[in-house]
Amino acid sequence: MPRKEFRALFSSDWSECLSPNGPFDPISFNYPQHSEELGRIFRQYTGNVITLKDAVESINGFLPGGLTREEMDAYLDASFSTYCGVPELIEWCLARGILFMINTTGTQGYFQRAIAKDLLPRVPVVAANPFISFLRENDDTSYTHRVLEIDDKGRNTEAVMRELGISPKKVIVMGDSGGDGPHFKWGASIGAFLISSMTKASLAEYCCTREIKINKRFGLSYGSGERRDPEMEMEANFMDLTNLIEDVLDL
Repeated sequence: MPRKEFRALFSSDWSECLSPNGPFDPISFNYPQHSEELGRIFRQYTGNVITLKDAVESINGFLPGGLTREEMDAYLDASFSTYCGVPELIEWCLARGILFMINTTGTQGYFQRAIAKDLLPRVPVVAANPFISFLRENDDTSYTHRVLEIDDKGRNTEAVMRELGISPKKVIVMGDSGGDGPHFKWGASIGAFLISSMTKASLAEYCCTREIKINKRFGLSYGSGERRDPEMEMEANFMDLTNLIEDVLDL
């Protein structure tokens, strides 16, 4: 955990939330013959149909050992992408004492290499799945917290919040799909501010059935069965959230 004093916490999912890409895209890039199956597995666990553990076990069935560093780098060199303004928003938060935490079912190795290659700012804390992981790079990012199941997201945010002594009123949680539902449920229970990004019907339905209020919807919102529109998603600029963040966190 970084020692710098932080006065607030922004804990966000990554795949299809800050980036248009999915957590299994690096595998699909290197093993395109498995793309359809990987897409099905992704939709199942983000829709709360199967567990993340089941998803990883399914992938291990045809890809034991994950990816090599070289395969991850090849994917990042060809396909790494974020939504507009995401790197700038991360830097903006860190410059104002807001710890920006990536809290995702994506893999540790993806972020280890993306940060090492300077594709991403040096995020202080990345909570991710260790299914694919490499030797630590020379950066100060903490990978102490892991996401082995979707319920771990709330536990990770709470652990960082308590370790840094941050008030629940100074916490923002962001997600996009039903896989972020338990994180939103936890956030609502402590009074955190909830932002849905590129909102999928699975998250809207999860929150509606549990009477969880989404405080802000950002970017596109999709209905049940509606296909994503990646081009329109890229029209959103995440720096447009800065005024809202200042107001919510009373900065």
